[in-house]
Amino acid sequence: MVGNQDRWREDIFVACPLRDLVPDDHILKRFDRVLDLSWLRDEVADCYCSDNGRPSIDPEAALRLMLAGFFAGIVHDRKLMREAQVNLAMRWFAGYRLHEELPDHSSLTRIRQRWGEERFKHIFQRTVTACCTAGLVDGETVHIDATLIRADVSWESVVEDHAEQVLLENSGENGNEQRAVAPSRQGPPRSHKGQIEKHSLTDPEATIATSSHERRMEPCFKQNTAVDDRTGVIVDVAVTTGEDSEGKQLLEQVARVEGNTEREVKTVTADAGYAHPRNYAELEKNKIEAVIPPQREPGIARKLPARRFKYDARYELVHCPGGKTLHPGKEKDDSSRVYQSRSCDCRNCPLRERCLPPSSCHRTIRIVLGYEALLRARRRKARGWDADTRELYQRHQWRVEGKHGEAKTLHGLRRAVRRGRWNVAIQAYLTAAVMNLKCLAALLLMLFIRLFRPSPRSDQPMPASSPI
Repeated sequence: MVGNQDRWREDIFVACPLRDLVPDDHILKRFDRVLDLSWLRDEVADCYCSDNGRPSIDPEAALRLMLAGFFAGIVHDRKLMREAQVNLAMRWFAGYRLHEELPDHSSLTRIRQRWGEERFKHIFQRTVTACCTAGLVDGETVHIDATLIRADVSWESVVEDHAEQVLLENSGENGNEQRAVAPSRQGPPRSHKGQIEKHSLTDPEATIATSSHERRMEPCFKQNTAVDDRTGVIVDVAVTTGEDSEGKQLLEQVARVEGNTEREVKTVTADAGYAHPRNYAELEKNKIEAVIPPQREPGIARKLPARRFKYDARYELVHCPGGKTLHPGKEKDDSSRVYQSRSCDCRNCPLRERCLPPSSCHRTIRIVLGYEALLRARRRKARGWDADTRELYQRHQWRVEGKHGEAKTLHGLRRAVRRGRWNVAIQAYLTAAVMNLKCLAALLLMLFIRLFRPSPRSDQPMPASSPI
C-alpha cells in the first residue's frame, strides 16, 4: 500500500528538546563536547560597558555561530544567518531556541570590529592548548609553509605607482617635512625607468604576488602556517601581505610555536622558499634540525662559482682558487659583507678568463649572514638525505599543504571575504580553530568507538591465519 503524508499538517508545539532533533553523530554535537568557552566572557569584558547601553549578544553565542559557519564553509554573515534560521543543528549549537529570533548579520561584523584581531588569535591559541592537553600535539617536529589568499578586490582597483616618483613628490625639498602632491593626470613619462609597483585602491594592504611563474599575478595576502607532525594540528597561523617573504617569518614562527605548545621544537621542515642562510644559522644555533632543501647556487656561464672561494670567518678574509686574498670592501650591512680582490692580483691570474667577465678588473664575493651553515646544508643535500629525512620531507608535503587545501576547499579560505589584513587574519584564525576542533572531535569519536566496541569472547576460537 502506498502511504500518504499530509504535507500541510503542522505541529503547534514541539514535545521534545531541540537537542533531541539533532542526530547524535552530527559534527556540531561532537564540537559541543570538546568546546569550552567559559573563559570567553571575561576575555571580552573590557570591550563592553558594564553599566550603560543595551545588552549585547551573548559572546559565546556569537562565537559559536561563527564557528558553525566556518565549519560549513559559510564565511559570509548574511548567508550564515539565513542558514541558521532553518538549520536546527546551528540553532542548538549557538544556544537559540526554535522560535527565538537570531541576531542581525551586521551584529557579527560589529563584534569582529569590537573584539579585534588579538582576541581571535587568543581563541585559536586556546584550541592549540586543548589539543596539547588531549595529547594530539607532539611539538618536536613542525611543518611550516605559506599559501596565498586572494584578496577581496577587483583588477579594476589595481593601479601602477612609480616608486621613485612617488618618493620624490612626497618628500619636501629640504627633507625635513613631507607633503602630499597630487600626481599628474597624464601619469609618469614613458621614458621613466624606475621601479613600478602595483597596489589596490580598494584594499591597499593587498599586494600583487603569485605562487609560481606559471600563474598570473593577483592581489592577495599570505598565510604562514605551522602544523604539528603527530596528528596535523595547526599550532600557529600568521597573515602578512602577499609580497612579504615567507623565509623571513620562519624564526619568529618557530618561537611562536614553542610559546603556543610550551614544547621545544627539535625539527623544522619547509620548502626551498625558506632556504635563507640566516634561517640555517639560527636553527643550527638553537640545535634544531632544518629539513629544508637549499636552493642551488646561481651559476653564470664561464665563471667560477662562489663555493670555490674559501671564507675565513676568524680573520674575515676570503681566499680565491688562485691563492689570492679578498679583503672586506666598503659596502657593509647587518646581513652581509662584501669582499673584493685587488686589480693587480687579477691582472696576471691564470684563472682570469674563467673568473672575470671581460669588462671587469676584479672579483667581488658577497658573504651573507649564515653562509657557512648554508654551505653545510648544500653539502648535506648533495650527499643525499637519509631515508628518515626523505620520509619526513614527504610527510611535510601532505601535512601542511593538505591543511591548506582543506581550508580552501571546505572552509572558504580560498578568497578573503573582507578587506584589510586584520580581517583576513581573523578569517584565518577562525578557520584554523575549526580545523583543530575537528581533530579533537575525531579523537573523541575514536575513544568512544574503542570504549564501546565489543571485545571478542575468550571461548571463541581465533581464526586460523592464512599461509604466507
